[in-house]
Amino acid sequence: MKVTVTQFPDAADEMEAAFEALAAHVAAEGSDLVLLPEMPFHPWLCYEPQPDAAAWQASADAHAKWLPRLGGLGAPLVLGSRAVTQDGGRYNDGFIWQGGEASFAHRKYYLPDEAGFWEASWYGRNAEPRFEAAQAGDVKVGFMICSDLWFGEHARGYARQRVHLLVNPRATEKRSVDKWIAGGRVMGVMAGAYCLSSNRSGQGRGFEWGGAGWVSDPDGEVLAVTSAEQPFVTVEIDSARAEAAKATYPRDVRE
Repeated sequence: MKVTVTQFPDAADEMEAAFEALAAHVAAEGSDLVLLPEMPFHPWLCYEPQPDAAAWQASADAHAKWLPRLGGLGAPLVLGSRAVTQDGGRYNDGFIWQGGEASFAHRKYYLPDEAGFWEASWYGRNAEPRFEAAQAGDVKVGFMICSDLWFGEHARGYARQRVHLLVNPRATEKRSVDKWIAGGRVMGVMAGAYCLSSNRSGQGRGFEWGGAGWVSDPDGEVLAVTSAEQPFVTVEIDSARAEAAKATYPRDVRE
């Protein structure tokens, strides 16, 4: 299976060109799965502690309009997260697009609330954490949306569910890139899975988005990282290797 990770622009006026460039990359590489960043189809919202309901709805509407276009990327599977308004609540939901439609996969649970990332103030979460594997074509996927990545008990839980991929759509700063890649390597090892992450890029309000989408293998080796010069990278992975990793250290240690 060929998987593609990205760094995708935060600026609305750059998204169309980036989408077309990503589609060209997918066609050239023959990608089977594309991972998009956290809530990619609208500029970042959570800069201020006071939420703006109209701005949130604009993001939810933008994602609802973009999702039917994902077939234009040319990959059978497209994963990411989206802003959703549901039953009067606002949520950040992971999705899997396959067979022409997007289905719910995971609701982000661990929400920061600090300068530039007032997410717990802007949107909600489930009453209890739910980290359940989802099927994406022939592979099992475990979602860890952005901050979810730092809660390793769920990586271990995904190992028990025998996932092949951990996917981490994120929105993180340039100054923290090394920390995020280190965390992704560790969580992939804990899960015995490939770890894929895609991120925003460009200028944020008061900081720079980090880009640096990555793929690491079940033993934590980084296989590829995106950059400004190479905003999309594609790697061939072997799901059988993730299966075999579950029987090796440290996944085989009794809990």
